[in-house]
Amino acid sequence: MSTTATAELAAFAANLRFEDIPEPVVRKAEDLLVDWFGSAIAGKGARAVETLTRFTASMGPASGAAEVLIDRSTSSAYFAAMSNAAASHVAEQDDVHNGSVFHPATVVFPVALAMAQTLGSSGKQLLAAAVAGYEVGIRVGEFLGRSHYKVFHTTGTAGTLAAAAAAGSLLGLTPAQMQHAFGSAGTQSAGLWEFLRTAADSKQLHTAHAAAAGLMSACLAQDGFTGAAQILEGPQGMAAGMSSDADPAKLVDGLGTRWATAETSFKYHASCRHTHPAADALLQVMQANNLKPADLARVVTHVHQSAIDVLGPVLDPATVHQSKFSMGTVLALVARFGHAGLVEFDQHFREDITTALRDRITMVLDAEVDAAYPQRWIGKVTVTTTDGRVLQGRVDEPKGDPGNTLSREEITAKAQRLAAFSGGASEADMTRAIKSLWDIAQHKKVGPLLAGAA
Repeated sequence: MSTTATAELAAFAANLRFEDIPEPVVRKAEDLLVDWFGSAIAGKGARAVETLTRFTASMGPASGAAEVLIDRSTSSAYFAAMSNAAASHVAEQDDVHNGSVFHPATVVFPVALAMAQTLGSSGKQLLAAAVAGYEVGIRVGEFLGRSHYKVFHTTGTAGTLAAAAAAGSLLGLTPAQMQHAFGSAGTQSAGLWEFLRTAADSKQLHTAHAAAAGLMSACLAQDGFTGAAQILEGPQGMAAGMSSDADPAKLVDGLGTRWATAETSFKYHASCRHTHPAADALLQVMQANNLKPADLARVVTHVHQSAIDVLGPVLDPATVHQSKFSMGTVLALVARFGHAGLVEFDQHFREDITTALRDRITMVLDAEVDAAYPQRWIGKVTVTTTDGRVLQGRVDEPKGDPGNTLSREEITAKAQRLAAFSGGASEADMTRAIKSLWDIAQHKKVGPLLAGAA
């Protein structure tokens, strides 16, 4: 195959070894793994996740080597990855890479875990596969650009290639086989934002499908199945059909020197990441001026265009999940409780005080914020108080960004909160599993994270 951006990216993913990854990036991968695990457990009980898991149970084997985390059953790698990918994307607490507007963990770790458990891979091999998935998926998201994200959910599209890279790494694909896997993954890329308008369940399907399609593509490539050689930048490839501002140079930007994995942000609030900068800016104003929710007459959030594209259609959310894509609801909960967590959404998103606050909050396009996006997600708000004051708030690095990150203690506590909310695992079970995950690089063979039946 010719040396193209797709071929170079595939070769990087195929050739990456644990020893090639700088230690700080390995540590970040461990952080991201524990953070993802908490989100996956948080999916237990969510209707869409339970529906998808029932489907995988009906289609898959009665047992297998790969763990289905929400019910502790086992299945094939394909169906376990599908269920775990859906589960880890419903609480809106999974990680995000700003520049690609992509949630890597929810499509990478379900595949890496399921394949590692199935193949008997080591913890180091799992981490290397995860980093390969992150590096590939992030660069594909950056390559597809802002025009892509206006219509397509990047986690569902770039996520197929991220999943293929992770699976392909564990399978030991050659560079040529990895390129074929990318071709098969890319031709299956899908995920449209239209579901937000009617609070449909599609977001969980996007991650389930991306994980499963990427895994399948890698397995097919190992067995000789071929895919398009230039699925990304070819004249009838992904960019041609899904983007008007694609930049092929971004596919190979700093491969092996710039570690995009380390740029990934954690989520502090349990909502769409587009709401977080404004939420933190509002908190800053309220804390600095000792304001209460009743003091807020009007809040204007100054945002980038993608926030308007994604959040704008959600004016009167009908479900908890849809409310996480309502700028007004998120900021109303933040104003009331100091944060917008799972409990706050579950119990308070439809209360009269929340909806009254929600309707006082608007979004406006801001040239500075829009120009900085997606590399930087700046939060700016203008707050008008009931006594006539006009106050400005600004946050350049929302909580969870690399420059304002979560400590390992905070990541552990977050995972425990997520499990407690869903009832997906006891505190003792989570403590054991999290301890094991912090030490994953020492594992000669990746085994189950949660032993025994639910």
